[in-house]
Amino acid sequence: MKSGSTKKLALAGVLCAVAVVGSMFSFPVLGSKCAPVQHMVNILCAVFLGPWYGLGAAFVASLLRNLLSLGSLLAFPGSMCGALLCGLAWWKSKNLWLTLAAEVFGTGVIGGLLSYPIAVAFMGADAGTVAFYAYVAPFLISTVAGSILAGALVFALQKSGALGSMRGALEH
Repeated sequence: MKSGSTKKLALAGVLCAVAVVGSMFSFPVLGSKCAPVQHMVNILCAVFLGPWYGLGAAFVASLLRNLLSLGSLLAFPGSMCGALLCGLAWWKSKNLWLTLAAEVFGTGVIGGLLSYPIAVAFMGADAGTVAFYAYVAPFLISTVAGSILAGALVFALQKSGALGSMRGALEH
């Protein structure tokens, strides 16, 4: 039992590091930094580790990105909502398409909507000039890009049979 937990924690740390380093490859869209690697990591965490490790990795990656000035406070609702929702989708269904859709909906819609009050309260955004849905479009662009990357990778692993053996190795 401890060996499996240690392996999962180690993989969560590696994926968290990938998300932080990957955030250096971001692009601005409508006042938001789009970092598709974070969304790819969310899906990989969902598939290999489950919703709780994914949520933890998303939180730590968001925290590190903010401490290193590689992201903004908007990284928290975006990455964490997506990580939790896609983790729950994979855990319950083991369906890749549903997991990808859950990441897009969790980050793009829920995370985008939750970003509005954070931007107004903590980032100086003017509530009168910023629409409550202003962050949905850039979050959707970022998460769709990351979901395509992750979907291609996980599909290739599934097709080759490597996904099952990799997941099995984490349990022992």
